[in-house]
Amino acid sequence: MILQTKQLTKQFGGLVAVKNVDFNIEKRKVNAIIGPNGAGKSTFFNLISGVHRPSSGQILYKGEDITHLPANKVAELGLARTFQTTNLFEMATVFDNVVVGHRLRTRSNFFDAIFRTKRLKEEEERCKQKALEVLKFTELSHIGHQLVANISQEEKKRVAFALALATEPEIVFLDEPTAGVNPDETESLAYLIKKMVNQGITVCLIEHKMRMIMDLADRIMVLNYGEKLAEGTPSEINKNEEVIRAYLGGSGASA
Repeated sequence: MILQTKQLTKQFGGLVAVKNVDFNIEKRKVNAIIGPNGAGKSTFFNLISGVHRPSSGQILYKGEDITHLPANKVAELGLARTFQTTNLFEMATVFDNVVVGHRLRTRSNFFDAIFRTKRLKEEEERCKQKALEVLKFTELSHIGHQLVANISQEEKKRVAFALALATEPEIVFLDEPTAGVNPDETESLAYLIKKMVNQGITVCLIEHKMRMIMDLADRIMVLNYGEKLAEGTPSEINKNEEVIRAYLGGSGASA
C-alpha cells in the first residue's frame, strides 16, 4: 500500500460529495474507481491531489499525512494527475507541452532566467531530455514537432500521459483516460497503462468503460452517492449484487 484514505469526506454546503471513504491504493498495481455519474469519483481525486481540502478525514502517502497539502506540494511528492478534459497548450508543440512537466523538478529562479545562468541551462537541457524520454515511452516521438491542435484525440490523451510522466511520479491518477476514443484506441491506451505499471508506477484511474476496467484493474472501488459501495478484485465486483443493482444495470460487465 502506497496511499491510504481514512474516513475521507468532502461537503459543499449541504451536499456531501464524498462521505467517509476508506481506500487503499496498492503499489505498482492498477487501482480503479468506478460508479455512476455524480458518484463523487472526480471529487475524490481532487481531494487526494490537493485541488480541494477535505472537510474531514485523512490522506496518508507512504505513511505521511498529506491531508492539507496544496496541489503543488502533493505533485512534488510524486503524485501526478490527468483530467477528464485534456488540458494542453493547443498552440504549442507536443514536445513543448511535455517539457513543461519536468519543470516541477527544477530549481531555477527569476535571477537564473534573467542572467541565463549555468543552472538554468543545465535544467533546460534536463527538461528536454526527459521530454524526449517520455515521448518515446508513450510512442509520440514521431509527432513531437506537431502542434497539439493538429493531433488526434487519442494522441492528446497520450500527451497528457507523457506530461504526467515527465514529473517523475510514483502514482499517476487518470481521470477517464479513454473518454472520447474508439475501441481500438481504448485498447492501445490500456496497453500504455500496463506499460506504466510494468515500469514501477502505481496507477489509479476513474473509468466508465467496464470491459476495459475488468480486464485491466487489479483492485476496484465502487462509489455511489459519495460512499464506498464495494471494493475488491474485478471478479468480486462483477458478482456483487449491490454493484449490479446500483451501477451495472442488472447484469455483469459488457460495455
